[in-house]
Amino acid sequence: MSEVLRVEGLTKKFRGITANSDVSFTMEAGSVRAIIGPNGAGKTTFLSMLSGHHLPSSGRIWYEGTDITRMSVVGRARRGLLRKFQTPSVFDELSVRANIELAVLARQSAGASADRRIAEVVETIRLQDQLNEPALILSHGQRQWLEIGILLGAGARLMLLDEPTAGMTAGETAATASLIRELAADHQRSIIVIEHDIDFIRSLEAPVMVLNLGQILTEGSFETVAADARVRDVYLGH
Repeated sequence: MSEVLRVEGLTKKFRGITANSDVSFTMEAGSVRAIIGPNGAGKTTFLSMLSGHHLPSSGRIWYEGTDITRMSVVGRARRGLLRKFQTPSVFDELSVRANIELAVLARQSAGASADRRIAEVVETIRLQDQLNEPALILSHGQRQWLEIGILLGAGARLMLLDEPTAGMTAGETAATASLIRELAADHQRSIIVIEHDIDFIRSLEAPVMVLNLGQILTEGSFETVAADARVRDVYLGH
């Protein structure tokens, strides 16, 4: 697999407070990476630097071989690097189909190919039965899936997901883990996930990066990081 993302020495300071310090990592296309850590560890700030919502104080970011360190949010989105925030942001009064259609038509003209793409996305996010329902009546989990679908319709190749299972039922959480694994394995999407639900992180079967006090504490498989005494001390407990 080719490298989709490379981060070197990423640091962010806010008026003397260091939110991230010298964070470096690489990621292959079509893979999933999970980020965990206690509140205040710098997870969201790190994601914000990847998405362009915060510019780093130092360090560099390469996406698909291009230096995007100073690129705007819009510029990154046009290249397929898109972010989903914790609270779903969808058009409540529009149907599931219309929400996806708006995203697809931002990338291509209306027609048979756009219709096929809309149908593909709706099927991928498991909302075929809600196709013509307004987003307002969807369950919380379905609204989260709809926003993931909007990212897909908008052409996301690297998806940044901030706590995608917050507020979900156990069944929705399991379905979301399955969806994320499918997006990587079958659709070659690259996905970075921040989450506090440790059972969900385990079910992703993906490498995990642990942040603490703005720095990388450790990285590895879930089993490796869960067995690390330092991770148990600062985050997982004993």
